[in-house]
Amino acid sequence: MTESASAPDSEQGVGAAVPLSPLHTNGFSLGVQAVDGNARATLLRTPRGDIATPVFMPVGTQATVKGLTPGELRSVGAQIVLCNTYHLWLRPGPDVVSQLGGLHRFMGWTGPILTDSGGFQVFSLAKLRTLDDDGVVFRSHVDGTRMTLTPEVAMEVQARLGSDIAMVLDECPPADANGAALDRAMARTTAWAKRSLAVDVNQITGDPTRAQARFGIVQGACDVKRRLAHLNEVSALDVDGVALGGLSVGEPPPEMYRVLQGVAPHMPRDRPRYLMGVGTPYDLLEAIGQGVDMFDCVLPTRNARTGQAWTWQGRVNLRQSRHRLDPLPLDEQCACPVCSTWSRGYLSHLFRVKEMLGPRLVTLHNLWFYRRLTVAAREAIVGGRFSEWSRQVVQGLRDGDEIGLAGSS
Repeated sequence: MTESASAPDSEQGVGAAVPLSPLHTNGFSLGVQAVDGNARATLLRTPRGDIATPVFMPVGTQATVKGLTPGELRSVGAQIVLCNTYHLWLRPGPDVVSQLGGLHRFMGWTGPILTDSGGFQVFSLAKLRTLDDDGVVFRSHVDGTRMTLTPEVAMEVQARLGSDIAMVLDECPPADANGAALDRAMARTTAWAKRSLAVDVNQITGDPTRAQARFGIVQGACDVKRRLAHLNEVSALDVDGVALGGLSVGEPPPEMYRVLQGVAPHMPRDRPRYLMGVGTPYDLLEAIGQGVDMFDCVLPTRNARTGQAWTWQGRVNLRQSRHRLDPLPLDEQCACPVCSTWSRGYLSHLFRVKEMLGPRLVTLHNLWFYRRLTVAAREAIVGGRFSEWSRQVVQGLRDGDEIGLAGSS
């Protein structure tokens, strides 16, 4: 059965209704409104609201996007946020979150929430981990407690947290893994996806009406042939969306772009396409051009805390002495509250005296910029001019960058 909906935000450049087709999980559906080359503009409907794509998800690792309130997230136009299962599993624990009403009530965010499976953090942060086909045993980076993460545990934790979209558990091999290691990781990821999908969310929560979509993850490092083979395996499962994992983990940006060009256009057209943990505005534009819908990354918020702001003219480094007497806003093309109110000189002062307001304001600006970037990308796709628009944006970003030509770092 097909329904239709208007886009949720007039600035998205969408006026006509978008036909929606149901995904595997009740309450979730997807419609493709426009396609320009490989790039596409879609509408993802969830029980907690519609999401117009391309979309960037601010990262709220510990059930908070560092320094911002939910109201401020809404003010920059955030449609969905990402929370981290590994960290919330360790502190405060899923039972605490559940008893306090679930993630939405816990953190005061009423929109959709996506949680990752925790696997990436286990592989990158945990000490003394051992991995086999059942799962991974590791010691907490917080207190050394021995813990076991399996596909079933990952899904149970995410069910108790109460997110709207849950990621299945996967094995993320290092970028330099050999072919045999990649094949093992891909086979294990597929097996774990099947086990994840077999978990009954409603039985865990005791709520027969609870809807939680589940996205599968494609691995294969920078081997396009392996990526495509694994994409076919994951896409054949009853997942609501498909994600590319294991990119931007040390490979040069041109390598990641090569993989995106070879794989992203072949991702299922009838489901959301998600590139995990990426990245810079350059990365987003490249991936959007290849048909990716969803993104998350700590870069705009983490870099904000060191005084780096993204503008349409590239990055501004507020710690540079040139900004001490600078009366200009961060970006004269930006309508965010920060650029409408304060000068670079004032923001530079805040970082020099280590006032907490500095990182907060630049975080607000950076997320506003990422939002406007994806909104403008959507408008360009709908208008059939994405390629030329993207080329001009990239040129502007490079021409004014204060930190040097930026790729994916």
